[in-house]
Amino acid sequence: MHSALTVTPAELPALLLHVAVVRPVFVWGAPGIGKSSLVRAFADSLGLPCVTLVGTQLAAEDLIGVPELRDGRSRFAPPESIARTEPYCLFLDELNSSSPEVQKAFYSLILDRRIGSYELPAGSIVIGAGNRATDNALARPMASALVNRLVHVHLRASATDWLAWAAGAGLHPWVLDYLTERPDQLWVAPPKTEEPFSTPRSWHMLSDALRSFGEGVDEATVRLLAAGTLTGQHAAGFTAYVKTVRHRYGLDAIVRGDAGWPRAATDRDLLYFFAEAFRARLVKELPADRDHASRPVRDFALRAKGLLVELAEISLECAQLVVATDDDGMPVLPAWFLVEVTRDLPRLVAARA
Repeated sequence: MHSALTVTPAELPALLLHVAVVRPVFVWGAPGIGKSSLVRAFADSLGLPCVTLVGTQLAAEDLIGVPELRDGRSRFAPPESIARTEPYCLFLDELNSSSPEVQKAFYSLILDRRIGSYELPAGSIVIGAGNRATDNALARPMASALVNRLVHVHLRASATDWLAWAAGAGLHPWVLDYLTERPDQLWVAPPKTEEPFSTPRSWHMLSDALRSFGEGVDEATVRLLAAGTLTGQHAAGFTAYVKTVRHRYGLDAIVRGDAGWPRAATDRDLLYFFAEAFRARLVKELPADRDHASRPVRDFALRAKGLLVELAEISLECAQLVVATDDDGMPVLPAWFLVEVTRDLPRLVAARA
């Protein structure tokens, strides 16, 4: 299930506060963007214990319970984790990954807030969550009867929200600083093959691993940890970034003219990192209309054209990366800058020669 209307992690709690208290809610979203942790944090903010049932780990009898004899009659006794006397948050994680029989067992619990003769205490809330079929995760079609019993909310990853949370949570400064510069690498769509890919969860795992190794972690280990948690391109970029931090050598120094593009063959990963960072800097600082560019911005654009010439002398591929179109073939950099690059590059090359 997809929707063009989505909410960010910062927007979700307020929505749940008004909706989940009156109707069960289902939170859709890609793997690793924080659905489970957001629900648990929301329950905690209400002072409610959070009871999590994972759909892929349940059988129908885990919900409806087993029969017991009482006063000569049999009745189903729901499991102790559910049958509580005080209000709580019932979190049905991976609900749409559960078998059809388990989904059916959820019907009365979700709609009528009861299982057999047991009824959820007043003040309890029910929230489900799951991945979409297009996320290459285990997800079964949800029966229309179950779909119609839930209010559906679609969550998207937000670099702004995640970075604000991560700063307060004490994540590793390398991770925070890198994603501040490259927020576009916080999350990618899950690949079709079994390989690591970047999500808020995987960046958190990388941070925990770096914290565990401490300040003395060597470059080879950083590369290993990044490759084991992130998309390959992002892992290479992060490893190169760590190298720049340790050598106190960054893009700002190149733009100022205090340093040049790295030329050594052993620093080719660093060159690619700087090229991507340079592209991101141009996207961020150059306005769509040249008439809106201040004098410092125009000076920066002029300096950028010279840097492109220097970069092309070392690696034409990296220079092309800076001005390349996006995946849909659309220009990323402003049209006026691309026109000036096309016009001025031959003159700049001749001047350097």
